[in-house]
Amino acid sequence: MADNMIRVFGHTNPDTDSISCAITMANLQNQLGREAQSFRLGEINKETQYALNTFDLKEPELLSNIDSNTNVIMVDNNEFSQSLPGIENAHIQMVVDHHRLNLQTAEPVYCIAEPVGCASTIMYKLYKQDDVSITPKMAGIMLSAIISDTLMFKSPTCTEQDKITAERLAKIAGINLYDYGYKLLEAGTDISNFTGLEIINVDSKDFKHNNLKLTISQINSSNLEDVFKRKTEIEQAIEQRIQEENIDLFVFLATDILEANSKAIVLGNRIDIFERAFNTKLISNTTLLKGMVSRKKQILPAIIETLEQKIRI
Repeated sequence: MADNMIRVFGHTNPDTDSISCAITMANLQNQLGREAQSFRLGEINKETQYALNTFDLKEPELLSNIDSNTNVIMVDNNEFSQSLPGIENAHIQMVVDHHRLNLQTAEPVYCIAEPVGCASTIMYKLYKQDDVSITPKMAGIMLSAIISDTLMFKSPTCTEQDKITAERLAKIAGINLYDYGYKLLEAGTDISNFTGLEIINVDSKDFKHNNLKLTISQINSSNLEDVFKRKTEIEQAIEQRIQEENIDLFVFLATDILEANSKAIVLGNRIDIFERAFNTKLISNTTLLKGMVSRKKQILPAIIETLEQKIRI
């Protein structure tokens, strides 16, 4: 791989948006005459694999390390804690994201961060901005990301931009938006052959705030009872990660894609922060969060706000 190659990747434990943005950004850079390749920072989940298969796209190559000479574009992520070791020393040339900003770089960086439901919505705008045609394959994977991140427009993170963009991409891809969308979401709910550790690592993100080390893991399900039949196994996996990584608070969310609620398993030495944040009392480490489906807009902000209230940590 040439030294001037731009490595494009999202966050660890990649979801459909992270993979979509890596693929579409690398393609955009190539169309603009720059050398770029998409990468993934973890295993592909079943939902993402369904999207890749549907649109005949290869999964990006796994990237496990980078050095200080690496040219990088970060997509669907700007937090070093959710990236590769050494990312802070790489040449970060561009960031495209829709999460909170928590970024410090040694060099100036072109950063696009918008409060939309999906980073692929921003990618669509970049293609239009640069007057680059969107092929059916690129449209399909971008559409898949929007469906996934917005839970078919049910998430509070969803904006009118996301909806309009999804409709336009569906036309380019030549598919029925809702028929494909529910098949995509359903494909990602099968955890029958997963270990407890694999379940909590499907979509897991780490955060640090006010000396609190926080992990929020989330999976989608069409039947929460099926997930919670494996509660003991999931709790054991969570405890393993807490011990190995010195996590203070681990929140596991199983989100009902039909009812738009989440049921949580919460463990760690600071569960009091979670209980205060959501005005709830955990029963056997568990609680139901009605109307809560977004880690980015509902779960994480509530916890951070609680920490900012000068609670002793």
